[in-house]
Amino acid sequence: MDDTTNPVTKATLSTATIAYPPETKLRRRFPTVLNLRLGARRHIPHFSFEYMDGGAGADIGIEHNWRALDEVEIVPRYGVMPRLPPADIELFGRKYAAPIGVAPMGGPALVWPGADRFMAMAAQEARVPYTLGTVGGMTIETAAQVAPDVLWFQLYRIAGNGHAIGFDLVRRAEQAGVHVLVLTLDVPVRTVRTREVRVGLGAGPFRPDWRMILDMLSSPGWLMALYHEGHPRFANLIPYAGETASINEVIRFTRREMGGAFTWDEIARYRDRWKRPIALKGILHPADAERAVSLGIDGIWVSNHGGRQVEALVPSIDVLPAIAAQVAGRATILMDSGIRSGVDVVRAIALGAHAAFAGKAFLWGLGALGSVGARHVIDLIVDEIKAAMGQAGADSVAEIRWVLVRHKNAFVFPQQ
Repeated sequence: MDDTTNPVTKATLSTATIAYPPETKLRRRFPTVLNLRLGARRHIPHFSFEYMDGGAGADIGIEHNWRALDEVEIVPRYGVMPRLPPADIELFGRKYAAPIGVAPMGGPALVWPGADRFMAMAAQEARVPYTLGTVGGMTIETAAQVAPDVLWFQLYRIAGNGHAIGFDLVRRAEQAGVHVLVLTLDVPVRTVRTREVRVGLGAGPFRPDWRMILDMLSSPGWLMALYHEGHPRFANLIPYAGETASINEVIRFTRREMGGAFTWDEIARYRDRWKRPIALKGILHPADAERAVSLGIDGIWVSNHGGRQVEALVPSIDVLPAIAAQVAGRATILMDSGIRSGVDVVRAIALGAHAAFAGKAFLWGLGALGSVGARHVIDLIVDEIKAAMGQAGADSVAEIRWVLVRHKNAFVFPQQ
């Protein structure tokens, strides 16, 4: 199950293998995460960009997430902050350098070969949480070597044979030293992502056509990375599909075995097995947050899956205050969906989150800059967090919660 026998992987576990360009050069080329998005569009194959950049349906859910964040306004206070504030935090009893983390992603190596490892290396070096996905391209065991101090693991529901695979993945995560287990609720069914389908992804076996081949040939940097890192794969599921299974056989196995949302009874079973902190990802209703807390869940992760499941879902930021109020300090509140900047992170914390997680932002960074992209994203966002804190008059991350904000689109739930 450990893929460190791969000579390429084994030789590149250390961050010392990455030579980072001068910071000033990167800042001039890509001063914001959205600049990285434009760079990624030019640097990687078209099908890779469509895979990472698209969402459900017509991408309306993604636009709603961004618009909802943009409409949260901060009222600053002056004369209270003589210096740039620190951004360090504590989550589930562990200290991190900033309230930003890498969200779990499926198949990020399609965007940039080796993506999982590069994101893990960047997170370890920067001391921010890194969440390895069930369908990531790196095993739990290797991730634990790359990012031992910041590793979280996200699990989808794999219910066959009494959750045998799911429970075995939890066992492996425990043995590897994973700090937080994240159970994902918000993918009860697979929905259509139009942009993926149009470029030949997400509908049936993966068979590169001539358009994909031309795309790859027009992206020499991406091709070179593919040569060094190998083809994308669902590394954690290969042992269960068969060590000799082809890419398409593993994909078919994954689609057959993985699916549905965890029931509350199943969540209770995983809670009993996992003795370390556990979070539920995909909560959008205060009543579900309350149910989770009653089962002993440590973290409530507010998420609409980044707009990649159903475009009509309410933006995460708009339900965050109600969920935070319901939980009332009994669990750690996390949030994702639409995070593009440090200002977005500060908005989320001001409305009740303890930390925010980004997905697309890191993929844009990888797409634009390859192996150094994830670290550049972290550096940008952390600096923006500190600047936004100082501008708002908060001298610690905890004080952001007391910053005055106007949130006119906050969702008001009917009384239970």
